[in-house]
Amino acid sequence: MAGIPAGRRVAITGIGVVAPGGIGRKPFWDLLSAGRTATRTISLFDASPFRSRVAAECDFDAAAAGLSRRQIRQWDRTTQFAVVAAREALEDSGVLGHCDPYRTGVMAGTACGSTMSLDSEYALVSNEGKSWLVDEFHGSPYLFDYFVPSSMAAELAWIAEAEGPVGVVSTGCTSGVDVLGHAADLIREGHADVITTGASDAAISPITVACFDAIKATTARNDSPETASRPFDRTRNGFVLGEGCAFFVLEELEHARRRDAHLYAEVAAHASRCNAYSMTGLSDEGTELADAITSALDAARVAPTDIDYVNAHGSATKQNDRHETNALKRGLGDHAYRTPVSSIKSMIGHSLGAIGALETAACALAIEHAVVPPTANLHEPDPECDLDYVPLVARERKVGTVLSVASGFGGFQSALVLTGPQRRAA
Repeated sequence: MAGIPAGRRVAITGIGVVAPGGIGRKPFWDLLSAGRTATRTISLFDASPFRSRVAAECDFDAAAAGLSRRQIRQWDRTTQFAVVAAREALEDSGVLGHCDPYRTGVMAGTACGSTMSLDSEYALVSNEGKSWLVDEFHGSPYLFDYFVPSSMAAELAWIAEAEGPVGVVSTGCTSGVDVLGHAADLIREGHADVITTGASDAAISPITVACFDAIKATTARNDSPETASRPFDRTRNGFVLGEGCAFFVLEELEHARRRDAHLYAEVAAHASRCNAYSMTGLSDEGTELADAITSALDAARVAPTDIDYVNAHGSATKQNDRHETNALKRGLGDHAYRTPVSSIKSMIGHSLGAIGALETAACALAIEHAVVPPTANLHEPDPECDLDYVPLVARERKVGTVLSVASGFGGFQSALVLTGPQRRAA
């Protein structure tokens, strides 16, 4: 858990996004605020043998995004996303040239790392009984980069001119929330003044689809890919796999003010828990997630009634949506019924470790634009999910304090509180 010690507050001064439906924070926000969906039939490989054949892919042209041929050959799609998003965040912030390299860091989150490249390499060396003997192996010379997730953080450190703390957070589907919390901690505790942080995952590959097929966690609604992701809807039957990335420039507030930086929001607090119960199972009560919510609110020194919007995990699995609904009721009390809650996974799918960062970007932009994004495809609400899930259409609303929650396989439960700069200053 992280609170706000006197004198060290953390602001978001830059945002960069690679997401289904558009590259860059503006196309991302346009998609969400319009309630459009980016879920389609998988095109990255032949998915016909699989149970679930829909996903939310990024229409990503690495060369058009400014990557060189060497970078495209060397970097997995996950790292390509991260570099493009981080560059946008750094340019948006304008912080380069205004920070001490030794007081500048990078924290990167990912659940799966370089899955697509590793999947291809494994297929290459295992095809037709080939052995792992070195003289028979003709795979990529960049295999080590694919194998080690920290290689992504190293690439980001070079472009962010970061010679301070650099690291990787991998806590499954809560990675994108947890990495923001850890990065903010480093600034609050005085280890850095500026940190480029976020999460990236590009795991739409045969091995990943097979993993979720095996446990029937993903939807088999292949005949209607645009409406396949249905959080909180009575007819939901699993999540839609996605990919994407969001990165931020986090900056100590006074450091940002001295250079007159634009402030999107403040990272007020973060808390995480684990149910220590099951790799995939969740209790109906939502006790651990509720405790993370309560702890984050306490650390941020805000009351449940201060929350103007909840960005839900909302994966569209029956178990998760009910678990989360009960956790919000426990964590926010009666105010849960008066607070708009929505899931952007209905529009961009579930990009595993990256989704928490994309949801944080949505929260910061909701504060910026005074608009709450909707939950798409919510036509028949589940009676057990009885909160205000902002069905189908975005809602204009002044947003001063946001709660974003995340839940992941392994029992990970996390909560993040963002406040608008005006709200925190007041």
